[in-house]
Amino acid sequence: MARSVATVPTENGWKYLQQLCKHWSHKLDVELGEKSGTVRFAEATATMSADEVGLTVVIDAASDEVLERIKGVVASHLDRFAFREAPLPFEWRTV
Repeated sequence: MARSVATVPTENGWKYLQQLCKHWSHKLDVELGEKSGTVRFAEATATMSADEVGLTVVIDAASDEVLERIKGVVASHLDRFAFREAPLPFEWRTV
């Protein structure tokens, strides 16, 4: 398994997290909780949580290649929802 984490500074993290989960719920297995959400892709899982200062995204993937692809997919989708503050500053770190 490969794992990467990014914390994105934004006061609108919860709003973006909800929009992303609702967007993907039509095609993917999605769970939306209180201030958190999980999206299950075929070979990866994105777990997100929000607070008043940011959005944290954790991606677990089957391989490094899948991890890089899903990081790009998640970041580009969040940037679409955050168009007023895009591009969001994703600083991915491997854990």
